Amino acid sequence: MNWIPFLIFVVVLWFVVSRMLPVKGLRNLTETEIASLMKQTRDHEFIDVREVHEYGGGHIRGFKNIPLSQLSSRISEIDPSHTLVLTCQSGMRSRQAARVLRKHGFQNICQLPTGVSGWSGKLVK
Repeated sequence: MNWIPFLIFVVVLWFVVSRMLPVKGLRNLTETEIASLMKQTRDHEFIDVREVHEYGGGHIRGFKNIPLSQLSSRISEIDPSHTLVLTCQSGMRSRQAARVLRKHGFQNICQLPTGVSGWSGKLVK
């Protein structure tokens, strides 16, 4: 019976660590790099994976909202030939979204690692 708390601890630790590990093929971009890419939108899709109420409170112009909680069911809305640029509030959910997208075969995925909270430009509502 003494091994059960240890097992629970190990599972929780694995869960936390796995969420923080880098995603294979995910590139981190600076705010300047994203601003430059936004001028070439025909080959890129900009996706904010925060929930609808967060997005409505202020988002980066040009990013469409597909919440992480809906991403798998809305995958058909995303063009696999485009480079995807993801953001969220702090970078955690965009990393999780990248994992989901990789499992669905998307290859070219980038993120703003600081999320919207690190964006110094104007946010739109």
